[in-house]
Amino acid sequence: MQEIEVRSWPGIPLLVANIAVALLTVWWFFVGASAGDGLEMAAAIALFLIVVLLFAGYYMVEPNQAAVLTLFGKYVGTVREQGLRFSNPFFSARKVSLRVRNFESGRLKVNELNGSPIEIASVIVWRVVDSAEATFNVDDYESFVQIQSEAALRSMATRYPYDQHIEGEISLRSHAQEISEHLKEQLDERLTTAGVDVIEARISHLAYASEIAQAMLQRQQAEAVVAARRRIVDGAVGMVEMALKDLKELGIVDLDEERQAQMVSNLLVVLCSDRATQPVINTGSIHQ
Repeated sequence: MQEIEVRSWPGIPLLVANIAVALLTVWWFFVGASAGDGLEMAAAIALFLIVVLLFAGYYMVEPNQAAVLTLFGKYVGTVREQGLRFSNPFFSARKVSLRVRNFESGRLKVNELNGSPIEIASVIVWRVVDSAEATFNVDDYESFVQIQSEAALRSMATRYPYDQHIEGEISLRSHAQEISEHLKEQLDERLTTAGVDVIEARISHLAYASEIAQAMLQRQQAEAVVAARRRIVDGAVGMVEMALKDLKELGIVDLDEERQAQMVSNLLVVLCSDRATQPVINTGSIHQ
């Protein structure tokens, strides 16, 4: 079932003509009644009933709205022309909004790739692009969009970890753009049968579930401390290496392996310590 666009008659000119004909039939009826002509009276009544029936063919189409026309259950076509329109009075017109709409899903509790429970929600921006599919392929396209969006969000959340544990790994927290694109692809596959186009899909809420939130916060803090210490140690080793190299090239002092090891140990303590160090001045021989 795909949309077939049909044209309709402009409603305002025909409405004026119908009103004029209705008034004319009333006048004709009274003329026939005054003359005692039953045939004229019957013709006036029949014409008046036809005019009244034609009034059922008028309907309003607002901007960014479509009217899906059916005749005795059979799809006839879709009218997208704005304003007051007129079609066959036996047609049934069902209005479908083509405006851009959005909704935020509820906070879902799912298990991410590593099995940790998380809370996740998303904002979906969508609109109807095929009124026939939205009307006839699904029972209620608005409810269909909401249910399928939550199902797609659950499916997507189970395929990625919450945090990035491996270099280059895509995670829910660190790769928002990639996650949004994947979610949009999932939604497009599920909603195309309902004539719905997903314009944008983004995660609006992401957090660990309350029962493990504190433990995960401590884990993140520990990982941050380890990463900071690793950077400090890498920098300290580079500085010690540079110091030993400069001392050797400039010939300032000649240290044996034991003294070099002691110097390396002292420099690493000074550079890697998280507190200010207190120097001890040796006033005797360098070998004491």
